[in-house]
Amino acid sequence: MIDILYIEDEVEIANWLKKALVQEGFVVHAYSSSEAYEESEDKFTPDVAILDIMLPGLDGFSIARKLKREYEDLPILMLSARSMLDDKLEGLSIADDYVTKPFQVEEIIARIQVLLRHFNKTNETIRLKHIEVRTKDFTVHDTETGEEIILTQTQYGILRYFVTHLNQILTKEQLYEAVWQEPYMDGDKTLMVHIRYLREKIEKDPSQPQIIETVRGIGYRVRA
Repeated sequence: MIDILYIEDEVEIANWLKKALVQEGFVVHAYSSSEAYEESEDKFTPDVAILDIMLPGLDGFSIARKLKREYEDLPILMLSARSMLDDKLEGLSIADDYVTKPFQVEEIIARIQVLLRHFNKTNETIRLKHIEVRTKDFTVHDTETGEEIILTQTQYGILRYFVTHLNQILTKEQLYEAVWQEPYMDGDKTLMVHIRYLREKIEKDPSQPQIIETVRGIGYRVRA
């Protein structure tokens, strides 16, 4: 499970990026300023930090310096609307990567994955029946054929959430709200459809699933 510290004061951008990262399987702790982060009771050790430069109070550069003193091996990705060379050079002298706005979600996810590999923040491999979920490089493999199973971002987000909650019975509401980051509407078939497609990719017999179990009347479960 990868914990991301994300500090961004533009609410729309923060919600949009957080939702996308959660769908990818990350745990995102988002704050609007350094003060909000410091005052939060949600204390944790981040695996990656994503910092906007233009923030109320301490700017991203100052926060990055402070985080590097506290967590020496913490990879930091800076976000900024500033595209001048001097700004980029200053950012890269403190942080480990720098992205200018506007950006695509896919680029941010790719850069996070590169930082995680570079800092070797995770190397966990979870075996589920005949498949392996490798959290280091965010891939899923069939151990019998040796082939990689290509999943969509949403499919991986669902599987990743199961992996971080092994042996737990998860309700449809829990899964939907964790992956889509919005309230579940009773009767919505979106999750059910995505799980069906996910089973078609990872189960030997999707009609009799052995990995993602259906718990009637409640939701789903994946056993270790």
